[in-house]
Amino acid sequence: MNKIAYKSVLSGGVFLMAIVVGLYVNAFIPKQWVEQIYHYDVFENKQGQPSYIFKGQAQIIDQITPYADSVLTQEHLNNLTEKPAIASQWVELDNGDIAQLKPVFHFGFWSLMPAVITISLCLLTREPLSALFSGIVTGAFSLGLFDITDGVIIPYLANQSSVGLLILYLWLLGGLLGVWSKTGAAQAFANLMTRHCVKGPRSAKVITWLLGVLFFQGGTMSTVLVGTTVKPFADKANVSHEEMSYIVDSTASPIAAVLAFNAWPAYVQALIFVPGVAFLATESQRIAFFFASIPFSFYGLLAVFGTLLLSFNITRFSGKRIRMAQQRALKTGKLDADGATPLSARELHSTDVPPGYRPHAMEFLFPLITLIGIAVGTFVVSGSPEVNWAFSAALLISIGVALGKGMMLVDVVDGLGNGLKGVVLASVILMLAVVLGTLSKELGGGLYLVNLLGESIEYWMLPLLLLLSMVIAFSTGTSWGTYAIAFPLAMPLAWSVGHVHGLQNIELYMMICFATVLNGSIFGDQCSPISDTTILSAMTTGCDLMDHVKSQIVPATFAMSAAAVLWTASVILFT
Repeated sequence: MNKIAYKSVLSGGVFLMAIVVGLYVNAFIPKQWVEQIYHYDVFENKQGQPSYIFKGQAQIIDQITPYADSVLTQEHLNNLTEKPAIASQWVELDNGDIAQLKPVFHFGFWSLMPAVITISLCLLTREPLSALFSGIVTGAFSLGLFDITDGVIIPYLANQSSVGLLILYLWLLGGLLGVWSKTGAAQAFANLMTRHCVKGPRSAKVITWLLGVLFFQGGTMSTVLVGTTVKPFADKANVSHEEMSYIVDSTASPIAAVLAFNAWPAYVQALIFVPGVAFLATESQRIAFFFASIPFSFYGLLAVFGTLLLSFNITRFSGKRIRMAQQRALKTGKLDADGATPLSARELHSTDVPPGYRPHAMEFLFPLITLIGIAVGTFVVSGSPEVNWAFSAALLISIGVALGKGMMLVDVVDGLGNGLKGVVLASVILMLAVVLGTLSKELGGGLYLVNLLGESIEYWMLPLLLLLSMVIAFSTGTSWGTYAIAFPLAMPLAWSVGHVHGLQNIELYMMICFATVLNGSIFGDQCSPISDTTILSAMTTGCDLMDHVKSQIVPATFAMSAAAVLWTASVILFT
């Protein structure tokens, strides 16, 4: 049996298994309901009504029930045989604090099956579309959702976040790349960089690393900006796509945790409130706690340092795959491995400039500077980067310049079409990954993993056990989603363990535990084949998705292993 036939049989077998697993869970595995307590900064408004802030707006709490009388306590949930009658309830805890109770559920180990099936199939077949669809089928059937199209994919994508992803990464990014390819702007920029800055593979990688550090907003924005900018001159300098995708990916979220002048602290602080902990009482104190913990972001620091070493061609900790990719590009000029399927199409790998049109590097630089200026400027002004505005302006400027220089409208439209075709596969993968992540959250896979932690553990072991966050992020493909699951459970657990063991510096201990969850989530997200940043790193650099995943996981694991040793040593020595 040849390799193609083997992959087809394997894919078919796993897909059938996905159906069977989903039907089995739906029919025979009961939901395990778990009490979740959400703490807010509750205050009295001018009318004396208890209120809290949600998404920047004050919300009034209508009714508060004594905790012992609530129907959503774990004691009541343990006796449930069906869905609770109410979705949430405000309660007064024994210590007088006001909190919100919500019932959530998981299926035990079976909650992890959609992610397990997807990731296993990705690694076995290197074909992410069928792998993601198999995981979606498993998750949907487990929840009793049998209409995959109308009952799962469409409603799960029918929200502002998903539509925004589609517009940004299919229309705006694809269109911009297509216009740059048609006008020859990307190639002209590559030629300019080659003449003045990029003298070979090493300088191309160093510039990529510097840009990754410069765009420290993190996540998809950094990935797209850096990947889009560096691909033209990196390809011309003969840098393998595995190296480029790793540098782009590993300087996105890791640097955002270290240079945290971005949206991360504002988001995370809302998740780490612990009743009775004075240094986490207010929003400003929690943000200060975030910044004070940065020296313990060992994985972020080591990951960024590791990519710098690779940029200088020091590959001792880069792993065999990256070393082989580097040698392949140097000796044969092949930027991808044999049999690779890059996530960007051939239309974006070459130029198709109309006769008589003279490309100029400013056609690339001016839209790019505008893009960066709008993204950074809106972040400074409003606290949130308007990425869609930035890419829309860059695309309109690129089109306007092309038309102004005499390019025919039909040629511009042809470039736009080629750009859309060039990223459509990656966009479909990204959309399916969003659906799978939502399903995984509903199934409670992350909640199940976190609940495996017990409170009767040695204090020095807790940071290592909290690295379970990297498994959650790897399984769901999201670090921010993992924060929402892990932090509300991990921070009270760290406070409790610290008190039980009578630690002298409990604030420092909680900083280390906080950094462990933060960095573990980043590592899991970065290495996951269903993560948006992983997919976009491969797409913008023109790399095969699974080549990127397999080559990146080795150096990332080196960095995480060293970080785990440092966290454990810090707890033992300083707390």
